[in-house]
Amino acid sequence: MVHPHTPASWSALPMFFNDSHRDLGALCSRVLTDGDVALHEPARVIPRLAELGLLRVLVPDSYVSLTRKPVAPRIDVRALSIARESLAYVSPLADSIFAVQGLGSYPLLLAGEAVQRRAFLDEVVRGSRVCAFALTEPEAGTDVASLRTTAFRDGEAWVLDGEKVYISNVGIADSYIVFANAAPEKGKKGITAFLVDAKTEGLTTEPIAMSVDHPLGRIRMDGCRVPGSSLVGEVGHGLRLALGTLDMFRTSVGAAAVGMARRALDEALARTKTRVQFGKPLAEFQLTQAALADMATELDASRLLVYRAAWEKDQPGAETDAARRASAVSVAMAKMYATEAAQRIIDRAVQLFGGLGVTDRCIVDRLYREIRPLRIYEGTTEIQKLIIGAALVAPAVLATSRD
Repeated sequence: MVHPHTPASWSALPMFFNDSHRDLGALCSRVLTDGDVALHEPARVIPRLAELGLLRVLVPDSYVSLTRKPVAPRIDVRALSIARESLAYVSPLADSIFAVQGLGSYPLLLAGEAVQRRAFLDEVVRGSRVCAFALTEPEAGTDVASLRTTAFRDGEAWVLDGEKVYISNVGIADSYIVFANAAPEKGKKGITAFLVDAKTEGLTTEPIAMSVDHPLGRIRMDGCRVPGSSLVGEVGHGLRLALGTLDMFRTSVGAAAVGMARRALDEALARTKTRVQFGKPLAEFQLTQAALADMATELDASRLLVYRAAWEKDQPGAETDAARRASAVSVAMAKMYATEAAQRIIDRAVQLFGGLGVTDRCIVDRLYREIRPLRIYEGTTEIQKLIIGAALVAPAVLATSRD
């Protein structure tokens, strides 16, 4: 791995972090290396991350119960983002698998089932269980509420029918959080979450080839019968659990983009300082310096947005309505800008590498293919723009409607 030229975010932006975050960052810098083969082999990623202690970021130790209503333990979003930035710098594959491990377990916390599901969550942290999050369908991507997978009660059991596509961790997952409509006549209010074992009869999977080596696939459920205990939360609460989970993890998508962009900048710096053309290193040409300046500036702008959003998520009172509305805009800005900027940064790195930059085993070529999905999953760039724009014009719209 190239020696880092640019500091990691927890060093560059100390105002957003406390000592525990800096300790986590130091751990990540020390234990995550390109030479760790397990981080580049899908089936070995989760067990390896458990050995390194990083899966603990996904399942908080604390659990608070107030009267009859359980309160879900909160993930430390800055810690999650540090882990993802670090992983994406070394192995975007490992970052993706790690993130989906969180997406496939957090709904249990959000539903207030940490105590009942403690054994399951312990397996998540130990790396003995790989999780996945099955929401997207052929006709339900951004429009989550239009999903067609159904669930009907049969005695004490539930029977699931439908299809999910572009599901990460297919092929290595031991369980899926599946979202299905248990009351189609109620529309989105019937959407319900189920925890489904990957070996359940009636559930089949099929891989989907990607331009990078990620475990992605399709899930089909045909009379897939699951016990009543598979229900996560309450009937009709599935959409809340799905959106709440995506909201918690969306900031970290920007952090992963920062990790990939930082790696691309480091690779470009190393390449241009050693590649000699016309009698001098590329780094001495003004156009090269201009490209590097753009890359460094966009990287810093990205991480300022990302870690501001993560910091806001971690503040006391972040669950109030006003705080959630403000946070939604910060998160949308962070996710939108960081992923789009990373695409531009990596593209410039490929250009600076010249012909080598488009060869199969070149790191910047791999980053170029790895970054593209981040502009789509967990809310496309266009959706983030709608969130930001709606928040900006909302006061004006309300004022107009009153006039």
